[in-house]
Amino acid sequence: MSNETNTNYTIKNWAAADRPREKLVEKGRRALSDAELVAILIGSGNREDSAVALAQKMLSRFNNNLHELAQCTLTDLQQFKGIGEAKAISIAAALELGRRRQATAIQERQTIITPKDVFTLLNPLIGDLPHEEFWLIYLNNHKKIIKKECISIGGLTHATVDVRLILKKAINLLATSIIMVHNHPDGQLRASQMDVELTKKIRAAGKLIDIHLADHVIIANQQYFSFLESGYLK
Repeated sequence: MSNETNTNYTIKNWAAADRPREKLVEKGRRALSDAELVAILIGSGNREDSAVALAQKMLSRFNNNLHELAQCTLTDLQQFKGIGEAKAISIAAALELGRRRQATAIQERQTIITPKDVFTLLNPLIGDLPHEEFWLIYLNNHKKIIKKECISIGGLTHATVDVRLILKKAINLLATSIIMVHNHPDGQLRASQMDVELTKKIRAAGKLIDIHLADHVIIANQQYFSFLESGYLK
């Protein structure tokens, strides 16, 4: 195919009304659809599809869900005709910037009152991961965050957790309570028997040194399960 033919599929050669870049300038970024925003990132389509049509196909494959698109690897993205490594990197980088922006905004809230606050704080960090991570939030007696950190990274099913390490860090930080948080990459929003047993174990050990287990939150498929709300910690 000649270079002249190739240029027919680039955004700059479309009619002005069909150009998402011009639409963004004239009407603002919020006027663009998800597909138009992705089209700007990829710049050009392929022999069969314009950039917007290709973006629409990509989003359709992932149920028009940006969360699902964000879970894709570079290899996944390159399965679409017209998406090479450079374009895949652009898409992945843009989605990661969006995730970090959300996480930065959330960090301004330093007090944890409800399980939803926990979800809002950690979902941008672990909600899209293909593997399991176990996080701890350490709180003072005013429910303000002293520190949050990942203490274990696992595989598809579970991450190994050291109860002694959790409590040692809580003591060192002078925390009065802790919140356990982990994700389920398989999307199953329910507590496993292992989750229940670990929760009981940490709760019992914490009582011995006056560190309260405030909650254990599981994040999956953009939702959360709270041990506190479900009555496990009453």
